[in-house]
Amino acid sequence: MLLTERFARARNDRTLVVLEGFHALKHALRFGAKVEAACAPDRAGLLRLAQDLAPDLCDRLGDVVREVSPATFAKLAPVPPATGVLAIAARPQIDPASVLGSLDPAPVVLLENPSHPGNLGAVVRVAAAAGAAAVLTTGGRDPWQPAALRGSAGLHFALPVASTGPVPATERPLLAIDPEGEPLSSELALDRAVLAFGSERRGLSEALLARAERRVAIPMREGVSSLNLACAVAVVLYAWRARDRS
Repeated sequence: MLLTERFARARNDRTLVVLEGFHALKHALRFGAKVEAACAPDRAGLLRLAQDLAPDLCDRLGDVVREVSPATFAKLAPVPPATGVLAIAARPQIDPASVLGSLDPAPVVLLENPSHPGNLGAVVRVAAAAGAAAVLTTGGRDPWQPAALRGSAGLHFALPVASTGPVPATERPLLAIDPEGEPLSSELALDRAVLAFGSERRGLSEALLARAERRVAIPMREGVSSLNLACAVAVVLYAWRARDRS
């Protein structure tokens, strides 16, 4: 199969993902991804970049990356990444019910019908950094699409990320992040919670709000109506992280 056809098919295959750029491939390798193909128009230059930014991965990158012509590389992505590498990796198969049933004390982030893949990816990046148990999404958008992977810099491989239909029943408490809720504070217990976030424009649905055990608001200066989704997730996760370590 031609490389161009292989990458085109991978973009529509729910068992695979396309990694665009050095940082996405770096984190995928660091967190155990099975890379099936990787290519660069300047392999030597890519390995020099790795020596500067990720020396722990130089040998592995040398093993998986093949050099291709600039003309071929330009055909493998709508906008070829400036860091000059593209890859195909196996997508982890995640069962949302198992994630919610795990004994991991960290909270699960639930995004209700996120609309922007870049924001979704930024949430995954924050969740990975904070040590969240997982990121689950509802709605029709694939949380593993290339734009979301760019937004997360490949950190989808650092924790479970999956889409779900109706949120499965769980013993984890469901907390809705909502402007009408009680103020987020250091006393609020967030261990094992499912933290539900809506979009900046619409917020959470009435159905999900009705299921929530509590509603929690992020305190903000008067006149400021909302936060970027990834910023809101970061505030709540780091409130949990700070309390957990206090």
